[in-house]
Amino acid sequence: MKIHDVAIIGAGVVGCAVARELAAFELDVVLIEARDDVGDATSKANTAILHTGFDATPGTLESRLVPRGYALLSRYTGETGISVEPTGAVLVAWDDDQLAALPGLRDKAVANGYHAAEIVGRDTVYETVPALGPGALGGMTVPGESIIDPWSTTLAFAYDALARGIDLRLGTRVESVQAGPELTTLRTSRGDVTARWVVNAAGLGSDVIDALFGHRRFSVTARRGELIVFDTAARPLAPKIVLPVPTSRGKGVLISPTVFGNVMLGPTSEDLPDRTDTSTSEAGIASLLEKGRRIMPSLLEEEITTSYAGLRAATEHGDYVVDVDAGQRYACLGGIRSTGLTASMSLAEHLRDLLDEAGLPLKPRSDLPPPVRVPVLGEAFARPYQSDELIRADAEYGRIVCFCEKVTRGEVRDAFAAPIPPRDLNGLRRRTRATLGRCQGFFCGAEVGRLFGEATGTGD
Repeated sequence: MKIHDVAIIGAGVVGCAVARELAAFELDVVLIEARDDVGDATSKANTAILHTGFDATPGTLESRLVPRGYALLSRYTGETGISVEPTGAVLVAWDDDQLAALPGLRDKAVANGYHAAEIVGRDTVYETVPALGPGALGGMTVPGESIIDPWSTTLAFAYDALARGIDLRLGTRVESVQAGPELTTLRTSRGDVTARWVVNAAGLGSDVIDALFGHRRFSVTARRGELIVFDTAARPLAPKIVLPVPTSRGKGVLISPTVFGNVMLGPTSEDLPDRTDTSTSEAGIASLLEKGRRIMPSLLEEEITTSYAGLRAATEHGDYVVDVDAGQRYACLGGIRSTGLTASMSLAEHLRDLLDEAGLPLKPRSDLPPPVRVPVLGEAFARPYQSDELIRADAEYGRIVCFCEKVTRGEVRDAFAAPIPPRDLNGLRRRTRATLGRCQGFFCGAEVGRLFGEATGTGD
């Protein structure tokens, strides 16, 4: 019977970050994911913002880990090629109550160690984002907010973890737990997994896994956030992230550029009983269009490329739930909300320290490979089709398959040669941008599908 030192449940951005961190030590680590790809649940559908943590509740674990995660992830993007753009953000006050709330938000930012936020008048707001609709009274600038490629972040963590020797098991759902005095056996859909320690990073299912270990510390509610994605022609309208003044339900509806050259409007916030419902709704889209019409009317004149919905793991607590039970040799990472992308590396670092205190032997390795480089997908960076040198060395990088997103045959080929190849067309989209553009695969879908079938042996 194979015995692992640590079994991690959940290969979202946090689970992959934890796997990468623990694999830096002399440990046998297995990462278990119910879906057929990493980052295929909450991590794939978010607002893709690298947060400074300026508006976190002071004194919470989140307020401590988000700024630390911001620093760690900012450095990591440079090492791996993950696309990130420091666009900055502006909070816009549309009424007197929101205007009066700005000094408190600035004080909160200072309490969180962020001193660059500045309250500005109406004229500065419109100079910053000229396309804003009429009626803004003032705002607060947050120059450190950035946009990031969320898909490549999760993949980079997973690739690094694999390079460091972890065992990745996709399509493996944990169904029950048998805990013993020294070992825990996870009964999964693909056989038993036995480990000395278990880490629960199961996202939307984290409370279910927690209950299997006998805990009732929190309950997860699937909070649906619907978003509308506008065509790349709209990008000049949104040079910065446009944030609302936050409420108790979250950061509200924003307008944000993306690293892929689009503009996003959203998200909504709706609690659902179904933790798998990522459909969009007529009411949700209508609500976004109504809010968008006030924030930036000219945006609604642009073409809509697509809409999508993501599910956040909301809990009854106002903070992350991170705890280690030394007696059970069990760690839980629950209630990791929209800031989890930014905090992923600091969450892994924090958990490492907690596990060390709880008795997990951590002996640093001296043979760590360098960080794995991921394909650069950001529109602000040089892409393969633009590189004469790359094309001269390999003509496949000059053969465009997806003309909307300028994706080449070479990039599609590379995706299947990567440490974790795509299992479906959605996975290929997240690795290359193929079919993500304005035609949504209408023109290139057949050829992309043919290449997928050719690579996976599933074609005719």
